[in-house]
Amino acid sequence: MRHEGRVGRTGRRAALVAGASVAVLVMGGVGAAGAASAPQVSQAAAVRSFDIPAQSLAGALTLFGDQAGVQIAAESAVVAGRAAPAVSGAMAPEEALRRLLAGSGLLWRFTDATTVVLEKPAAAGGVTVADPVTVEAAPLRQSPTGPVAGFVAERSITATKTDTPIVETPQAIAVVTADQMDKRAVQNVGQALGYAAGVVAQPSGADARYDVPQIRGFSVAEGQYLNGLRIMRGFGAPSVEVYGLERIEALRGPSSVLYGQASPGGLLNMISKRPVDEAFGEITVEAGSEKRFQGGFDLGGPIADDLPLTYRLTGVVRDSGTQMDHIDDDRYFLAPAVTWKSDDQATRVTLLTQVQHDRSGSPLGLPLAGTLYDNPLGKLSRDLYLGEPDFDESARTQWSLGYEAERRVNDQVTLRQNARYMALDWDYQGLYYAGLASDNRTAYRGTSYQNEDLDTVNVDTQGEVTLGTGPLAHTVLGGVDVRYFDAHTKSLFGSAPSIDIYNPVYGQAIAAPTGSATDKTQRMTQVGLYVQDQIRWHDWQLTAGLRHDVATIRTKIKGKGGGKQDDAATTGRVGLSYIFDFGLVPYLSYSTSFDPQTGTAAPQRGGGNFDSSQGRQYEAGMKFQPKGYNSFLAASLFDLTQTNVKSSDPLYSGYSVQTGEITVQGFELEALASLYEGLNLSASYTLQEAEITGGAASEKGNRPANVPSQTASLWVDYTIQPQSAVGKLGLAGIGLGGGVRYVGERYGDNANTIKLESNTVFDAEIGYERETWKVALNLNNLTDEDTIGTCTAFGCYYGDGRTVVGKLTYRW
Repeated sequence: MRHEGRVGRTGRRAALVAGASVAVLVMGGVGAAGAASAPQVSQAAAVRSFDIPAQSLAGALTLFGDQAGVQIAAESAVVAGRAAPAVSGAMAPEEALRRLLAGSGLLWRFTDATTVVLEKPAAAGGVTVADPVTVEAAPLRQSPTGPVAGFVAERSITATKTDTPIVETPQAIAVVTADQMDKRAVQNVGQALGYAAGVVAQPSGADARYDVPQIRGFSVAEGQYLNGLRIMRGFGAPSVEVYGLERIEALRGPSSVLYGQASPGGLLNMISKRPVDEAFGEITVEAGSEKRFQGGFDLGGPIADDLPLTYRLTGVVRDSGTQMDHIDDDRYFLAPAVTWKSDDQATRVTLLTQVQHDRSGSPLGLPLAGTLYDNPLGKLSRDLYLGEPDFDESARTQWSLGYEAERRVNDQVTLRQNARYMALDWDYQGLYYAGLASDNRTAYRGTSYQNEDLDTVNVDTQGEVTLGTGPLAHTVLGGVDVRYFDAHTKSLFGSAPSIDIYNPVYGQAIAAPTGSATDKTQRMTQVGLYVQDQIRWHDWQLTAGLRHDVATIRTKIKGKGGGKQDDAATTGRVGLSYIFDFGLVPYLSYSTSFDPQTGTAAPQRGGGNFDSSQGRQYEAGMKFQPKGYNSFLAASLFDLTQTNVKSSDPLYSGYSVQTGEITVQGFELEALASLYEGLNLSASYTLQEAEITGGAASEKGNRPANVPSQTASLWVDYTIQPQSAVGKLGLAGIGLGGGVRYVGERYGDNANTIKLESNTVFDAEIGYERETWKVALNLNNLTDEDTIGTCTAFGCYYGDGRTVVGKLTYRW
């Protein structure tokens, strides 16, 4: 038997977890009784807060493992019948362990930074009392950036930039693991977030070009991060391939304290797949609706036995149409990564690269009459295309090169630097819908041409220190975050012949757009300084942080001159949690954000640059992660306000004033579980009351555009296990799953003149998994429900109709 400091679990992705188990041969003659031998990797100086009551040694070691973040390996006979004294206060784990084992006569040693082995002392003459035995240590704790077996992530670095249990984070966060994405056969980031609490995954309808989810009533189009570094965008936007991700994390609420400018609703942080220590491989082949064909591969492991290098190589090739005729979704994606570790494991550098090329057109809006409203001539189908196949074209190439470097100076100080260069080249030419004639069948159209060359640089340098001050244990983080953005954009617009929406005829002569030409260069530099302290006192934890940002934006428009805009803001967060020993953590928090606004006021008002919009939020919640059960429950209440919102100037047409204010108050519930072998569950519910509380008189009191009153979801899947009664009948490996998603009613505009009805869609999955093979069939929007993502001045945009995806996977 073994004594474990933390309950572990196994799963089919266990091969990806480095060092999931360690075999230790217990031998005699380690050192003097009652003292620790010299550890290979000591945690002696890493100060933590301990609160361990007097009890049996076995129970005390369990609490010690939880509170110190280490694993304990020992035979049950070694600890049986022994008692341990109470240990409390801020101290190094080794000091706490010394106190627990005082008088026991037992020895201990660290086999690595997170594993401790207990041993009996040697008898007289150097002969060990116990015969040599093999002891298997518990699985190492889950990595905040590594793979997760099942749906339940335990740790994250997104909310605090430190390795922190999610249950102890005083802010709501939803994590979608790669296993969950695989189970639901998601095709993009928006689909991956379809079951997450507080998130409207595809508020603009189905669009293969990019993802613009909404969190707590606010768009996070500008608040998307890859590996903790912001994905900066101009007119166009980079797109993230979900097959290259280990997880997607939606941090809900203002988050400028660590990330600078951001939407008050929150941000998305997407974690790339990383090199692993164990060799593995995976090949996938997909086929599905709209002539979709996709192949993927994911390889990793040591480069060579005699080199401290590991690698990961992930790739995707896709040839696919979409539900709208003549709009493709083609992609080539390749992501090599390499990790180097020093011999003493104190230094780690990971090189992360990606290259991606997409050819995917822009889905044109369709008239309100025939989609949202009745048209006497009939309903318009989702596949209706109002462009010109020989004219419309969209091509995007993006690539990035970055690294993550970490140096553990000693057991108290860790230095990190994460950096990335990303480039985007986007060419787009196409038609757009410009209105419907009075005959209800003739659609007016226009043409546009867009080209953008974008270069961005992110460098985030951090220092983390753990220390104790009296009874308090501190984890202090300080850093400087530097960003540079350089975009060159060309835009042209023109006219185009109309088209009959009920009998479209393609092939009309389309002149290249030449009017309203804009040739713009924009450069932005932003520097942010931040500090955070996570303070532990017994079961209380206080998280407090402060950040100051300065940003400069320079804009030059060819033939029209340019301008400069300077912004500065100070933001913060404070959160208080109480951590019960059975896994319940209630918390309170307050956080702020800022988001720079471009443009100037009317000349009659001074013509000055706009100030940044400001966000603030009060949040109270409760998280529960019961020990011994692979599950997570959370509930949160929030009151969120954004001020300095631009609204139409009531006196001077064509200009804006910053008198707008939006308030969103809400309640969220979420549950994740992989309770039994083969069973997964995901459930969420969100209620939010959103109101425009300031700005134009015609909009005041209305609901902001595209903010539903309620959303809800439920997904359950089960795979028959070999040891079950049914599995023993030869049905092991068969899996069934299903889910339902609900989005409540909302409005397409701030004037609340376009009302969008609620919709409910169902998803299903059936699969078979045997040893290294897996085959699955997923059906999303099972009943082929017509859903409308949004309606704007450019028309209405349908959500995804029924899609069928078959997938064959081979792993080794």
